[in-house]
Amino acid sequence: MHEENKAAANACGKSRSGTQNEAALLALMEKTGYSMVQENGQRKFGGPPPGWEGPPPPRGCEVFVGKIPRDMYEDELVPVFERAGKIYEFRLMMEFSGENRGYAFVMYTTKEEAQLAIKILNNYEIRPGKFIGVCVSLDNCRLFIGAIPKEKKKEEILNEMKKVTEGVVDVIVYPNATDKTKNRGFAFVEYESHRAAAMARRRLIPGTFQLWGHTIQVDWADPEKEVDEETMQRVKVLYVRNLMISTTEDTIKAEFNKFKPGVVERVKKLRDYAFVHFFHREDAVAAMSVMNGKCIDGASIEVTLAKPVNKESIWKQHFNGQISPSSENVLGFTNKEDGHQKSLGKPPNFLVRLNGQHSPGPTEVERCTYPFFPGIKLTPISMYSLKSSHFSSAAMHLDYFCNKNNWTPPEYYLYSTTSQDGKILLVYKVFIPSIADGSQSYFMPDKLCATVEGAKELAAQFTLLHLGNIFQNIHNCSHHLNRLHPQRNQNFGSLVHRFGGRYRAVQ
Repeated sequence: MHEENKAAANACGKSRSGTQNEAALLALMEKTGYSMVQENGQRKFGGPPPGWEGPPPPRGCEVFVGKIPRDMYEDELVPVFERAGKIYEFRLMMEFSGENRGYAFVMYTTKEEAQLAIKILNNYEIRPGKFIGVCVSLDNCRLFIGAIPKEKKKEEILNEMKKVTEGVVDVIVYPNATDKTKNRGFAFVEYESHRAAAMARRRLIPGTFQLWGHTIQVDWADPEKEVDEETMQRVKVLYVRNLMISTTEDTIKAEFNKFKPGVVERVKKLRDYAFVHFFHREDAVAAMSVMNGKCIDGASIEVTLAKPVNKESIWKQHFNGQISPSSENVLGFTNKEDGHQKSLGKPPNFLVRLNGQHSPGPTEVERCTYPFFPGIKLTPISMYSLKSSHFSSAAMHLDYFCNKNNWTPPEYYLYSTTSQDGKILLVYKVFIPSIADGSQSYFMPDKLCATVEGAKELAAQFTLLHLGNIFQNIHNCSHHLNRLHPQRNQNFGSLVHRFGGRYRAVQ
């Protein structure tokens, strides 16, 4: 083991001073007692730590760390992450050159330590001007299977998936919103491990695999949002699924008030699911036990605690590929299904994946309102004087962004086509005159929507993402030119000018 440790320590001497780097890593291993092995493009520190007995930590104990400086290694990183708790394993991804690849995985011994690491180290300034990103890392064991015949039952789908893939644990099937005897045309297949799911995906992914004579769609299911236990202990809202479209909010409220009159504060229903708000948490928990599996208007409902979302994350980091405005940020709770998506943890309203995987749904949004008392003084204000956090709509954000960069407002052009089943589908093309002479004159997503509002939101989000990529490329190119050929970079301003002359606004 000592020889392996020495070899691993020596491996990164290619990029730093070899003797100095090796000495630092060996000193870290001697101080902590952890082993270090480099294999398959990653260097493992620990896993398990000295004196560890029993199985590895459960799911939810690992965090992903991104934006690590390429010349930073375990001797600097481990002490930082030890602040959150005991490290079970630290995996730093490595290049052949000896530099790290800019990211790592840190597994703690408990979920609480992992959550603390996210809380105190996300956006942590690890070096002057260098901020790392830390978020939960989960091995995905679930696949999304689309284009399933709608008349197939859960048992049939489960049996068929077990025939064609190995390691199937369960199948999640949602009933059709209008006809509860049918499924929604898709299912989620849970596997015993990430490896089993990956092998199944590899077998099914070519696009030629058929079930019951239908070519199926296969992709990774989007993982559910993880909510810490402390937050869940304060939840007093229930998520009710599998309702009839015709069931009203008044009916739902009356049914949930039956077991204890007056406990329900309000109900918000959207299509075939609803959020039931209670005055007290204990009543919500009791109602969940009583009402789960009950029939309302002939439909057997499923009741769980609603999962809150972090509202502070709405529209953060606009231009690093993490734009994700959706009604979950407005509602404050996540829904677990949608007829056109591969996620279990996001609601259909305004739901748009920037890579075009989802289409927006109906625009029913629960808005936060406050009482308007007589005599309150009102002051005229321009929307452009507000902060971006005041907007939840992608279209409003795009308009706001253009204004901040002294660009003319975006122009939207609507196009339509007809689907195989006769439905009118829509898509917007977005034209921004101020950058028409740049690298791209218009932006248009590669997915269609059933509603005008949804199509506009999707187009706006698509445009924002691509504008972010453009500016990131400009920034990278400028940095590269300045580093290699400072004299050539003086002409770079003309390229920036083609994008509105306000590059500094989005740096």
